[in-house]
Amino acid sequence: MSSGLNLAQQEAVNYLHGPCLVLAGAGSGKTRVITHKIARLIQAGMAPKRIAAITFTNKAAAEMRERAKGLIGRDAKHVVVCTFHALGVRMMREDGAVLGLKPAFSILDSDDVAKILKDAGGTSDLATARIWQWTISKWKNMGLNAAQAEALAVDDNERITARIMARYEERLSAYQSVDFDDLIGMPLKLLHEHDAVRAKWQQTLGHVLVDEYQDTNATQYEVLKALVGERGHFTAVGDDDQSIYGWRGATLDNLRKLPVDYPNLKVVKLEQNYRSTSAILRAANNVIGPNPKLFPKTLFSELGEGEPVRLVDADNEAHEAERAVARIQSLRAGGTVTQGKQYKEFRDFAILYRANHQARVFEQALRKANIPYKVSGGQSFFDRAEIKDLCGWFRLWVNNDDDPAFLRAITTPKRGIGHTTLAALGSFATQYKLSLFAALFSPSLPSVMPKRTVEGIHEFGRYINDLEYKARRTMGAEDSRAFMLDWLKEIGYEQHLYDGEDSEQAAAARWTNVLEFVDWMSQRAGGELDDASGAISNIESERKSLLEVAQTISLLSTISEREKDQDVVTLSTLHASKGLEWPHVMLIGVNEGLLPFKLDDENGKQEKVSENTLERLQEERRLMYVGITRAQRSLAVSWTKRRKKGREMIPAIPSRFIAEMALDKTTAKEDPREKLKALRAEFAQRAADTAAAAAAANQP
Repeated sequence: MSSGLNLAQQEAVNYLHGPCLVLAGAGSGKTRVITHKIARLIQAGMAPKRIAAITFTNKAAAEMRERAKGLIGRDAKHVVVCTFHALGVRMMREDGAVLGLKPAFSILDSDDVAKILKDAGGTSDLATARIWQWTISKWKNMGLNAAQAEALAVDDNERITARIMARYEERLSAYQSVDFDDLIGMPLKLLHEHDAVRAKWQQTLGHVLVDEYQDTNATQYEVLKALVGERGHFTAVGDDDQSIYGWRGATLDNLRKLPVDYPNLKVVKLEQNYRSTSAILRAANNVIGPNPKLFPKTLFSELGEGEPVRLVDADNEAHEAERAVARIQSLRAGGTVTQGKQYKEFRDFAILYRANHQARVFEQALRKANIPYKVSGGQSFFDRAEIKDLCGWFRLWVNNDDDPAFLRAITTPKRGIGHTTLAALGSFATQYKLSLFAALFSPSLPSVMPKRTVEGIHEFGRYINDLEYKARRTMGAEDSRAFMLDWLKEIGYEQHLYDGEDSEQAAAARWTNVLEFVDWMSQRAGGELDDASGAISNIESERKSLLEVAQTISLLSTISEREKDQDVVTLSTLHASKGLEWPHVMLIGVNEGLLPFKLDDENGKQEKVSENTLERLQEERRLMYVGITRAQRSLAVSWTKRRKKGREMIPAIPSRFIAEMALDKTTAKEDPREKLKALRAEFAQRAADTAAAAAAANQP
């Protein structure tokens, strides 16, 4: 099983009987190590279903599942490969009853949470609700409830937010719903407070592997500790140099704690990089050098020196975009051959930046040059209004107490039930502490509503019950597809889309999305697609009821397995690029104030070099390091002499990270336009020479 692994990788794979930390540098084959270790555990006699590999994204889980299947075959389908959140769902569906949660609880998305917070805080301002949402999420990731947060509040704003959090928690309980943070916090509560549940899960999972360990937050680390117990049979795979999510709770403290909490921790460093050339790695090692090291390591490559890292300066953002386009054109025209492969397709190129707003000028330049592109991290399939509508109906079938889903379903499409009726129903439900759906059938409801109105909402309630009954008994792909198409026809959803759009083209595009969603749902019901959440089953061939499939929807952020590998240039933020790689990478906007992002206070005054400022700078440096190490064969780093701020152009200076890269000054600077101009001249000369030779050959 260890064929093709280097010595460090073999050491990590073969260490089975205690806690293991694998420090996997960028491009060092961490997924390979995880999948081989799964195979090694099975070879050593562990049942596949007792092995859990935990990732941070559905996409990473799908990739790992596929890689494991290629390595160990049929056994892979029994291994638990899922995200932290999906594992949390599985635990809560099985054992959440001890916390007063029924198995069919709902998982609220970000928009649902914001709506509930607006109600709980008595505001109509979405921006204010989002601030509360971010703060409450931070507190939950720290393991705090509303009472604890209020006790630790440092000012009136935090005290008010903590009180709103208390009302928010009450509403979640009433709606039998959880948010994404609860999918980590509530399993921890289960494990800490219920000995029988903890013993069950420690017995269920014989070895836990955690990918991207440096991205775990404090609560996730506590969940891991509770799952593995004192035996500590786990493998944490991560890289402290790639920890870039501090702003959402990820903490390097989790790496610091491991040797303390597990004194017999085995530490293995993976330092050989299989992705990038030596020139690129040297720049990466130089940049990350000033950061303090928890576990010092230096990446090296055996792919050769390669092209020098290029430094490109530009007058402004538009000029920078022109140069990026010229570089793509020149590299494609010239072609670069490495290890027998020529990297010159559009998919071989990526333009990476610190913030989303930087993409616009590059999109314009690429469109002007007729270069196809995609913006990574754009709107998720599940964020589209039409998909949210359908998911609202499904959520209501699964959990009748899901008030946000109830409101979406009863108003989409419109059915003659207006705001006044819903407001009265809401007041009645609040007074009697009922969910909106439960309030529909209360014997007391006719006392506060006209008989005709009650009959109308009763009809809706009965229809939901009927749909839920049928969905529970609808199995397999064909029956599920037929059921959903009949349901959409019954509620007039296609006509609803056409009525709501100004153009038929826009409505048709939305209806196409709906049909794609129907197809995707039915394939899952038929077991034709693996369950990306890992929350219900890991057995691909298992047919499920449509209702079972509906339970997993809230965990899925994208239908990634349906996306084709398009031949387009990728535009992406540095954060979204993590875990990806391209032959040719351009890091743009590498200016002070952008990368590193401004370290000034709100008044524009320089902060004192506080511990917080140093931590932020170190994280920004890690972000630069992540960007550099996305490149396989060539890397260009560009900065602008001026940049736009509001309506003005202001002077700009190169990022301190450029100096830290310590590039060779004699070879690094490049003007891609001059290179492209020279290539065109060369091609023109060749064409002229060919024409002259042909003319000479035709002379009598």
